[in-house]
Amino acid sequence: MGREVPRTNITDFILLGFSDLSFPAQASLFIFFLCAYVVTLLGNGLILLMVTIDSLLHTPMYFFLRNLSFLEICFTAVIVPKAMQNFSVKCVTSFIGCATQMYIFLAIGVCECIFLMVMAIDRYMAICQPLRYKSVMTRLLCYQLTVVCWIIGLLLSLGQTIYVFSLPYCGSNSIAHFFCDIPPLLNIACGNIFNNKLSVIIACMCGAVVPFILILCSYVNILSSILLINSSQGRHKALSTCGSHLVSVLLFYGTAMLTYLRLGTEASGDKDWVITLFYYIAVPALNPLIYSLRNQDMKTALRKLPSRILDDVVEYW
Repeated sequence: MGREVPRTNITDFILLGFSDLSFPAQASLFIFFLCAYVVTLLGNGLILLMVTIDSLLHTPMYFFLRNLSFLEICFTAVIVPKAMQNFSVKCVTSFIGCATQMYIFLAIGVCECIFLMVMAIDRYMAICQPLRYKSVMTRLLCYQLTVVCWIIGLLLSLGQTIYVFSLPYCGSNSIAHFFCDIPPLLNIACGNIFNNKLSVIIACMCGAVVPFILILCSYVNILSSILLINSSQGRHKALSTCGSHLVSVLLFYGTAMLTYLRLGTEASGDKDWVITLFYYIAVPALNPLIYSLRNQDMKTALRKLPSRILDDVVEYW
């Protein structure tokens, strides 16, 4: 057989998604996507609303949690609606549309990685340096850290997107995935993609592995400080707050690194969407439950939410 000739004039990609699955499997996945999307929107939207209107939640920790909820909503909104089209029609996306989708979700993903690190630093300051906490974690610093997270996310993802879409593509323009992600696009690229794989791994190290290590270091110090707290109630509150964040960190970073650090291995293949299904769909839906179930402040705010909304409506009219 002859060597595949690069197609430099590709104008669109076909997202194969779940076309190789049986109808019952597709129906089950569609229900899963729909339920996860609704839970993500409602759960994270509720956190946004509560943190915004409840003055008791106007603290750095909940400021960052509100931003994280916004990121989760954007994360799923970029992927899920387009992916759900795969269940009814053949999903064709333009070259520019594919690049745009990749850029946006990579930017949000990197931003979320950095944000989780910032939240860990916030918890470290609150528990390990309580006397300095209010003077250090000012409103201005919170806004500055948020801007830095977005800048890192936008710049790091821009480089990866340009690098991937500057490659020539061979033969089929079909992507064995339910959205435009780096691994399946590299699978249909021509020539030597070693440098691309290396750049993805380096970017993953900078955007995920390094923040993850810093988070773990923060939690070693946090746990040491919690064990020194005399009050059992104080220990319980600190553990519940930090435990929620740590569970979220392990879910997000674990699946992210499993997806992108496997590029250079034989384990990375066409079925990687099974892993990313959990990473992109399940984690954003689980986060509102993780952060609210054992958080007394969130429970109190949730109980007061209906009366607050009713009071605002009565006052407006």
